[in-house]
Amino acid sequence: MIFFSVVSPHFFTANNLISIFTAATVTGILALGTTFVIITGGIDLSIGTGMILSGVMCGVFLTYWGWPLWLGVAATIVFGGLIGLINGTNIAFLGIPPFIATLGMMLIAAGLSLVISGTKPIYFPNHPDFQSIMNLSIIPGVRFPLGVVIFIVMIVIAAFVLSKTIVGRYTFSIGSNEAATALSGVNVRRWKILIYTMAGLFVGLAGVLSASRLSSAQPTGGMGLELEAIAAVVIGGTSLQGGKGSIVGTVIGALIMAVLTNGLRIISVPQEWQSVAVGVVILVAVYLDMLRRRRA
Repeated sequence: MIFFSVVSPHFFTANNLISIFTAATVTGILALGTTFVIITGGIDLSIGTGMILSGVMCGVFLTYWGWPLWLGVAATIVFGGLIGLINGTNIAFLGIPPFIATLGMMLIAAGLSLVISGTKPIYFPNHPDFQSIMNLSIIPGVRFPLGVVIFIVMIVIAAFVLSKTIVGRYTFSIGSNEAATALSGVNVRRWKILIYTMAGLFVGLAGVLSASRLSSAQPTGGMGLELEAIAAVVIGGTSLQGGKGSIVGTVIGALIMAVLTNGLRIISVPQEWQSVAVGVVILVAVYLDMLRRRRA
């Protein structure tokens, strides 16, 4: 932030900082749920296309079926949880490795998004206030979107669940030593399913916010978002081996990604070099975190 503030006078302004938070909202919410999964030693590659499929289903609920706004939004979040439930069941009961199970779901979700939508965007003519879920400014005269507030609320909820509840304790326990956790009497399968289902709820919410931001459910895209979310989690210090991680670190990781992308655009760095810079930062951040852990 110091570098971009010196290079460009347009970076460190109220409007641009809000833009950074807004840009980090969807990826950040995906990363919150993914944090739990990675702490268990798992991975979820389906969160990007799962988010797109959830947005398409939101369009089906609200536009095709004519449901009330609150019911359609709630059903979309539950649908995201269903995706997580299927992932968790495949991993916990069928014994499919998380990478393969979620890779398969990633492809299934991408295909279903196109099939259900007919390869066309779904708009929300019956719910013109749908876009307010993400874009409504809650402070008169100041552009502070409701989506950012939702992101902040989800940060608080995720941090509480991870640090203060039995779900969080078992999340760390499974990631630290799954065999020992099972031998201590914990039903590891059940808790894995719960954790993946909870991550799916975050995916469903991200689908709602993404569709609201665009005022339409776009059936294409989604692939690549899972890598951004996972990168945010890893940059935030969560170990891919499991057993270590924090919500605060994940939020910092998501904001680092958003700041870097925003700053590079402001100083007119070409898109292709933006990808190079993001990749370099990911490698450097993870390496520095590894050095810190070794010294600790």
